[in-house]
Amino acid sequence: MTAELEADVVVVGAGPVGLMLAAELRLGGADVAVLETRQSPTTESRASTLHARTMEILDSRGLLTAFASPPREVRGHFGGIPLDLTLPSAHFGQWKVPQTQTERVLQDWAQSLGARITRRHTLRALRTSQQGVQAVAAGPHGPVRIRARYLVGCDGENSTVRRLLGAHFPGQDARRELLRADVAGIDVPDRRFQRLPQGLAVAARRGDGVTRVMVHEFGRDAAARTTEPDFAEVCEVWQHVTGEDISSGTPLWVNSFGDACRQLAHYRHGRILFAGDAAHRQMPIGGQALNLGLQDAVNLGWKLAATAGGRTPETLLDTYHTERHAVGRRVLANITVQAQLLLGGTEAGSPRALITELLASTTVRGHLAAMIAGLDIRYDTQDGAGPPLLGARLPHFDLTVRQRRATSTALLRSGRPLLLTLHPEAAALHRDAEPWSDRILTVAATPAPGTPPATHAGAGAVLVRPDGHVVWAQPGDTPLRTALTRWFGPPATPSTTPAPADHRLLPSSSASSAFEG
Repeated sequence: MTAELEADVVVVGAGPVGLMLAAELRLGGADVAVLETRQSPTTESRASTLHARTMEILDSRGLLTAFASPPREVRGHFGGIPLDLTLPSAHFGQWKVPQTQTERVLQDWAQSLGARITRRHTLRALRTSQQGVQAVAAGPHGPVRIRARYLVGCDGENSTVRRLLGAHFPGQDARRELLRADVAGIDVPDRRFQRLPQGLAVAARRGDGVTRVMVHEFGRDAAARTTEPDFAEVCEVWQHVTGEDISSGTPLWVNSFGDACRQLAHYRHGRILFAGDAAHRQMPIGGQALNLGLQDAVNLGWKLAATAGGRTPETLLDTYHTERHAVGRRVLANITVQAQLLLGGTEAGSPRALITELLASTTVRGHLAAMIAGLDIRYDTQDGAGPPLLGARLPHFDLTVRQRRATSTALLRSGRPLLLTLHPEAAALHRDAEPWSDRILTVAATPAPGTPPATHAGAGAVLVRPDGHVVWAQPGDTPLRTALTRWFGPPATPSTTPAPADHRLLPSSSASSAFEG
């Protein structure tokens, strides 16, 4: 007999992006099933860098304690040229977290919220209709028939969902590549993007004694690979570039990555959407790829949950493509430039000298650092003029709420939209928002003493999406009710609207996590 699986949303892929999306969907009330080909979470280190904006998002979901205290490096790079990542964020810098830990934390979180993760299932067929998505997967006990309202491909750069759909994925294939390996039992000098006459070499010894090596030979074309390179190839190229023999070491993991650059023409195909590497393929320079994908998931999660739940019109999903495609295009552009600086031979010398000179400018350094960290993202809210916060992320700052300490970040932990009023005269806005009290959180607060007005840009009140971006602010040109309807659907009817009461500051499940002290 053919087994069946039904859900509001099926997520294909249980990597970090798919798990993040599953959790965000559950926060929004959607029934979620995750399909994964692998039998168990990855044991490979792969992506190991989390940037400031991603750390802010994890903080806004109360997840930072699960990551313990990962090491932080304030010094990053742009195409191998040192770059100070100090920025106005509580989490500036790059945080070193193995992908194994990221997946474990996100899987535990998604499952604790009720997401169903089904492993050893591979998607085989896919079709859509106006009513939903039908698919077939091959499982360990035979075929599984799948029905869902929506399906999201989070299944990596070789996405099966993308292939079955035939989605247009323009761009270029890899022309150059880096070989990398985690190797035990070798003793080589640490190297941070060392350019030698024959190529580029990177080596970093971890606390457990394992050394990650990466190497590129100038002028060497990317190989047409169907499998990962073997360790002997890494040793050969490493010796040619550095003159060192690492063949006596024990390889724990070997792979390669090239400078391919592709991006889906559309992130949304009706009831099928894409996030992470399934939507864009790029060289993982500076750790941007994983962060880009996780931020895709947080942008999409609340929108898809609200749409699947019938609270908002389907047009809200179009903003996912509009917003994230533009961000992805910009990230791919900066990665392309970095790849040229990093892997180019002698021809890269002059551009590298120019970038090094420009980085002496505080403005240039801050611009590039914010771009890599994801802190400069500003979405078009279509709301006309307003405070500088409009479209940007809500920054972290301390608040007083009913004589208790809280933070702006912690107020987002429920995963609900937030109306935050910061001055007593803005309290009347809570009455305007009452018809949306079934889906938004209203909080009256006072910035903590000493909080610079520039932190909240002088706004008297802000409406914040679950992903942390401000979509309405006072003063501004757009009425609050217009913004509430645009982003969170029409108001509830009187029969379903909770009776007016003392405005809820926090749902009871979030109170302990939002207040500090």
